[in-house]
Amino acid sequence: MSKKLEHEDILDLFREHPGTFVSGEEISHKLGVSRTAVWKKIRLLRDLGYTIDAMTSRGYRLVASPDALLIEELRSGLETRTVGSELVFFDETDSTNTRARELGDQGHPEGTVVIADRQTAGKGRLGRIWASPAGVNLYTSLLLRPPILPFDGPQLTFISAVAVARAIRDASGLAPTVKWPNDVLLRGKKVAGLLNEMNAETEGVRYIILGIGVNLNMEADQFPADLRYPATSVALETGESVSRLAFARTLYRHLDQLYLTYLDQGFVPIVSAWEELCDLVGRQVEVDCQRRVLRGTVEGLDTDGALLVRTADGVQEKIMAGDVKPL
Repeated sequence: MSKKLEHEDILDLFREHPGTFVSGEEISHKLGVSRTAVWKKIRLLRDLGYTIDAMTSRGYRLVASPDALLIEELRSGLETRTVGSELVFFDETDSTNTRARELGDQGHPEGTVVIADRQTAGKGRLGRIWASPAGVNLYTSLLLRPPILPFDGPQLTFISAVAVARAIRDASGLAPTVKWPNDVLLRGKKVAGLLNEMNAETEGVRYIILGIGVNLNMEADQFPADLRYPATSVALETGESVSRLAFARTLYRHLDQLYLTYLDQGFVPIVSAWEELCDLVGRQVEVDCQRRVLRGTVEGLDTDGALLVRTADGVQEKIMAGDVKPL
């Protein structure tokens, strides 16, 4: 009796023979399935967007893979130790953070990644809406279970920011900057936002969700008209589309490297990496803290992730929440 043939089984076999034909008989033998099962799976892979040549007496050859956020494609070549230990994909969901919280409560392992092609209720900071159309961007959330105290939880926001900025740099050749507390900018326009959530008890963190939304191939007319700040996408800034699949792999590798560095060396190297990307360090800013507005010079980050601002009278202020605007 033939076993069930999964997408990943046959794709892995194709990748072992890049650019060459693999006979149906060889596929059938190596995977322990019938020739009919192989033919049906080839047809399903083509329906998913894979380009597969077929030639009588020679078999099948994988020509091209779709730029779709398919689990099989994401896992291939991911090369991470923690991030991506489990991959969960939704064609559509309300929010990847919501799904990741559910998985966290259910005991899914550290490194679990949730991805959605579209979000119907994407969220930004302070409950703001994050526009999440299908087929153009990356909406993802990462479940982590760091052995830290709740006080240190906000530090992981800066891991997200640095990872996203580095991934955008790798994908575009541009120089993104970070804006406290959770934005990534290209040429002064918002290209990505972060929303981290924590589940903790007094003695420790149960899990932290790193929510990430990156505008990759979004067109200008897809942005809401009532945005608080100018927004852009990588494609709008470069004039070229970005492979969502390649970008996701790159992002997860950076997240993995930075998280392992954090666990090994603490927050200091993360602070240094973030400050190198922040073009406001040493500059005059205005910070709207809702109940008050203050002006001063940005001096960097505190150990808890607060923004340090030195006012004109020499007082160093710790900003825990607020909107920062350069002067």
